[in-house]
Amino acid sequence: MNLKFKLTIAYDGSNYAGWQVQKTGVGVQQKIEEALARLFPSVKRIHSSSRTDTGVHALGMIAHVEIPRAEFRMPVEKLALAINAHLPEDIRIVEARRCAAKFHARFHASGKQYRYFVWNHRAMNPLLRHQAWHVPLPLDIAAMRAAAKLLLGRHDFKSFAANRNYEMESTVRTLTHCDLKRSGALLAFIIEGDGFLYKMCRGIVGTLVQLGQGKFGEAELKQMLAAKDRREAGMTAPAHGLVLWKVFYSRKRLKM
Repeated sequence: MNLKFKLTIAYDGSNYAGWQVQKTGVGVQQKIEEALARLFPSVKRIHSSSRTDTGVHALGMIAHVEIPRAEFRMPVEKLALAINAHLPEDIRIVEARRCAAKFHARFHASGKQYRYFVWNHRAMNPLLRHQAWHVPLPLDIAAMRAAAKLLLGRHDFKSFAANRNYEMESTVRTLTHCDLKRSGALLAFIIEGDGFLYKMCRGIVGTLVQLGQGKFGEAELKQMLAAKDRREAGMTAPAHGLVLWKVFYSRKRLKM
């Protein structure tokens, strides 16, 4: 019999080729699976809520893992500590808890929140050089906030997502939150929705930043959304400013 655990994972993605196990390069998933295998030899695979790209970070990645009861010989509250002892310092299991046998980190996720950080000052903050995009030119914050509201709701976001090498079944997603907070020179774009396309958050942020620089306005943003063509929208923001902040689940899914 297996015991199932829900893992909350944080990592600095700077040194990794994304979350997923890679044919070339090292993914965060690989490092966690290797750590688990040292503790529980039968464990081969963990299943995550999301994928993150090369250089993208996470504070709230969720994954689940099944561990044979016969191999699990520690209190549950010690599991995160035990896994972390075998992980590099840029990856941490923030929490590990038992979950329902039917729980699935990916298929039961009801939504996700991403945050994207921009340092908007002539001089870059060296402490944030791996966690924020440096935009030295002045930005019209009010215009960016107003434009972000136009993206709320259910839309086809094809214009803001990078093309995959296969056809997506649907490029329609629902955004429930799209806002911008400012604390001094640090801007935080908060984007929440039921799901996200490949590089969609970075496409939205890059476009809003260019709008904040006066390169286009709200009318053009509406046209971009309607065009359903990546070539019509703005730039893709760099990976290192993006953080998978939180993954949402209904209480029913988490009940044992």
